[in-house]
Amino acid sequence: MKKTVNIMVILAIIGLAFYTAVYAGSETVATESSAVAIAEEVSATTDSQAAYEAFLQSPEYVKFIIDNLWILLAAAMVFIMHLGFATVESGFTQRKNSINVIYKNVFILSAGILMYALIGFKLMYPGDFNGFFGFAGFGIGFDGADPAGMLTPAYGAEMTIWTDFIFQAMFAATAATIVSGAVTGRIKLPAFMIFGTLLVGISYPITGSWLWGGGWLDELGFYDFAGSTLVHGVGGIAGLACVIILGARKGKYADGKIFTIPGHNIPLATMGVFLLWFGWFGFNGGSVLSAEPAEVSFVFVTTALAACAGALSAMAATSLFMKHLDAPMALNGILAGLVGITAGANVVSPLSAIAIGAIAGLLVVVSITSGEHLP
Repeated sequence: MKKTVNIMVILAIIGLAFYTAVYAGSETVATESSAVAIAEEVSATTDSQAAYEAFLQSPEYVKFIIDNLWILLAAAMVFIMHLGFATVESGFTQRKNSINVIYKNVFILSAGILMYALIGFKLMYPGDFNGFFGFAGFGIGFDGADPAGMLTPAYGAEMTIWTDFIFQAMFAATAATIVSGAVTGRIKLPAFMIFGTLLVGISYPITGSWLWGGGWLDELGFYDFAGSTLVHGVGGIAGLACVIILGARKGKYADGKIFTIPGHNIPLATMGVFLLWFGWFGFNGGSVLSAEPAEVSFVFVTTALAACAGALSAMAATSLFMKHLDAPMALNGILAGLVGITAGANVVSPLSAIAIGAIAGLLVVVSITSGEHLP
């Protein structure tokens, strides 16, 4: 049965990869043939083409290049976060689970991007819909016969639709990676592969559409700048649901007490946390959706302040509650501060960012140590 499930999953991923490659290839061919046609048959030039040509000659095109390049670089920084997740989860878990963690992270990034290209992107950004569910069709959605169509309608001329897709795809994969850490040591690999694929391809895009796609949360005025709720909250809730169903890890409870299960490689986890911190500058900074200097630099500052406050708050709380220093708690404090600031990194003051990070760092220590029997 296990081998059958593995084969089915692998065949499904191969099928998705094949479909995506064919779909993307057809778009590329259409773009190239359209360019040739435009060069040879000027008389066939459309209004859309004329508008696009005019845009290429305008002063705004320089800004477009800079904005688009920054968002691509931010997407690359978020990509590095997946290496951070892999090392954090590997270091904080038991040695016996390390290979399982690595495999899950490789799978989630690879399958997640393919699933987001196949169905997730147009679930998350369906255009006009009822606010709860909408689907604009399979694929990324750019018609190669329309050169101006590569400019993302939702954001004007800050980026191409390709840039928009790859930036958002990195976010989507992050939601499932959060679940990976929660279920490590609790779940069999094939089951997680199926769950993670469905989460990235269907569940995460639908909840994301409620705000970022112009759905009912957006209409209510809900605000989430870069995904404290839509990415980390959704991933955390999905992880919690799995934990409730799966139960505790072996060795967590004994003799009526709750025991800490220490990670086997704290230096590896430390490397992962700092990779995540680095990537978070792209996560939040790229969410400005332009390279506007004041906005991007301000988001960098609030992100850094919250992370630092989270670390120091966790250190102080650890010393108070546990009566000794604990490096893993300090690392968790950094992550807590980063998650906390992500919702409003572009609108809160630096002092508020420090307060948010400090509260988040305190909460993570209290939640981990509450009721535990600490060795």
